[in-house]
Amino acid sequence: MVNGERHPTGSHALQALRAIVLRELIKFAGQRGRLIAALVRPVLWLAVFAAGFRNVFGVAIVEPYDTYISYDLYIAPGLIGMVLLFNGMQSSLAMVYDREMGLMRLLLTAPLPRWWLLLAKLLATALLSLVQALAFVAIAAALGTVLPMHPVSLLHALAATLASALMLASLGLLLSVHVKQLENFAGTMNFVIFPMYFLSTALYPLWKLEESGATWIWRAAQLNPFTHGVEWIRFALYGKDPGLAPWVVLATLALCFALACRGYDPRRGFAGFSGTAPKGAP
Repeated sequence: MVNGERHPTGSHALQALRAIVLRELIKFAGQRGRLIAALVRPVLWLAVFAAGFRNVFGVAIVEPYDTYISYDLYIAPGLIGMVLLFNGMQSSLAMVYDREMGLMRLLLTAPLPRWWLLLAKLLATALLSLVQALAFVAIAAALGTVLPMHPVSLLHALAATLASALMLASLGLLLSVHVKQLENFAGTMNFVIFPMYFLSTALYPLWKLEESGATWIWRAAQLNPFTHGVEWIRFALYGKDPGLAPWVVLATLALCFALACRGYDPRRGFAGFSGTAPKGAP
């Protein structure tokens, strides 16, 4: 026992991991409206916004493209990122809700390391994000936006999407440490989701920002980890080297998860979140 946590056997830990992930998947399967709500936003952007600007924003022949492409093809990776971003942030809302209703308190009293329980929650959220992203890709293809289908590139893009989903889920997990009440969640999300999305390459390439003279937006987009998640997916789809993007995504994932684990440190106790000590505590 270290820091008040027991070290379970491997089978016990895997059983707990499977139970937590299956619980989230089963809960998601019973919420059909959740999948529809997750897809409405990116589909509207693709079907309406991209269609309206299809011939207005020309995308030059720059990496990872070998020819001119239409605007809907350019923003498709960004819309995949949108699905991952919103689901990752929604997971932090679920954590805040579970914590207020007492479910999270019960989960964290299990004889398992906190980091393992949080990792299970993280994997469940990433898997749900991946399912929603694949559903969006299928709808996009039905609407005429067909992404490259080379097997090797698809596997790389799948890995990039999963890693980006884990990064954004870990960010949501970190936010759940600091969001005390559900009432504060909407304001917090407005200062996280929209800046991350609009200050990125999801809707426009970096070179256009620099060309237009929007230097501060260009620099902010370069520092935005969401930009690197989108670019990793984009370059992977076209079989090109994503450069530093994977390293930025993985480093952000590791940092956010480590900080979230520190926030859920058992030595702080659950009182560290609610601001009040449990009954019977000194």
